[in-house]
Amino acid sequence: MQKQFDDNIPIYLQLIEKIKRLIVSGVLKPQDQMKSVREYALEYGVNPNTVQRALSELEREGYVKSERTSGRFISMNQEDIDRLKETMAQEETEKYLDQMSQLGFDQNESVKHVSSYQKGNVTNE
Repeated sequence: MQKQFDDNIPIYLQLIEKIKRLIVSGVLKPQDQMKSVREYALEYGVNPNTVQRALSELEREGYVKSERTSGRFISMNQEDIDRLKETMAQEETEKYLDQMSQLGFDQNESVKHVSSYQKGNVTNE
């Protein structure tokens, strides 16, 4: 079985990231009802309190809204989702460039590697 969580990062933060990725990828759309705390806990194999903490944080940040008798829903509109997607892409790009820099590649070489990978040429040039 594949390990789902990084031991060095609190699980609730990783759950937040997973749910944000579900939103920006379109799996969860604006106004979609989310799974219950219990369903997420079972799906990810974590304590319901951990899920509750993650969902509460997502609600505090404005990604999710809670309706007392109906559950939680994605509260973002498509424009907000697009902004979140761009922010997440920027963060991933920065991580990649930092890691490549640690390997001794400059930004142009790093971009060249991405381009080569996309073309299916993953060998060193």
